[in-house]
Amino acid sequence: MEITVHLFSHLKYALEAASLTLDLPAGATSADVVDAVRGRLSAPQADIPLQVAVNQVYVREAVPLQAGDEVALIPPVQGG
Repeated sequence: MEITVHLFSHLKYALEAASLTLDLPAGATSADVVDAVRGRLSAPQADIPLQVAVNQVYVREAVPLQAGDEVALIPPVQGG
């Protein structure tokens, strides 16, 4: 099933994309998306904490996904 992943801040720049499309097996969860994206990052960036939203709703635990869902991965706020 295809899932759209929206990337922000550090993730967007590290992966040089504002979004990705992942093809995940049926039964995949939001935690599987986080793991897949972390696997594409270098060590320091792979360890940053992330807020996760599924279809524009923040989630604290892994939730099951369905084809066409959108997952946003949001690192801590940065700036000065």
